[in-house]
Parts: sequence; C-alpha cells; structure tokens
Amino acid sequence: MSDPALDTRPTRGCPIERALLVLDGRWSTLIIRELLSGPKRFGELRAALGISSPKTLTERLRILEHQDVLTRTVHAEIPPRVVYALTERGESFRSVLQAMAAWGNADLDAARA
Repeated sequence: MSDPALDTRPTRGCPIERALLVLDGRWSTLIIRELLSGPKRFGELRAALGISSPKTLTERLRILEHQDVLTRTVHAEIPPRVVYALTERGESFRSVLQAMAAWGNADLDAARA
C-alpha cells in the first residue's frame, strides 16, 4: 500500500498510534464529530466544516470509508443523493471525541483564568 493514510494494518503495538492512524489530521476528526449527530450529505459536511475545497473533503471521506469508519450510500435519484454515515467502528470514537472536548473546555477555562 503506497498511501500511509490508507494503511489499516496493525501498528507496532501502540494503541494510541492505532487511533491516530484514523484520526489523522484535522479534517478526519471533525468529519467524525459531524457524523456523530447522524448521517449527512456532502454539502452539509462541507458547510458545517467550512472546507472550501471539495477535493480535500472527498479525499478525507474516501480514506475514512476505506478505514471502515463511515459508509457512503448512493441513492438512485435524479440528481443522485449521496449520504455519509458512521459505521460501528466510527461510532466507537464518540467517547474519544467527548474526552477531547472535555479537555479542550478545561484548557480554555484555564487559559481564561
């Protein structure tokens, strides 16, 4: 496999490294955060995240789909409707993101004090 972002093989035994393979980069983490509230269409994700480049979002979505974090469902309509939703594996990041949010809130409060 030439693209390390698509590499889903086990790491050197470090569970944190394994999680970071999925949460690689800002957009992957924020995409998972957005999908925790339910399935979304491409345009909804793009607007919620403020991503100006559709190429960037498409790339991240493909990587997360390859890693079995989300599913991409194409509905046979005109125009076609594509919906992204978290898989069970993707949903398992809920507690990780909640912990990150708690830390971020505490750190922000400490910085304000």
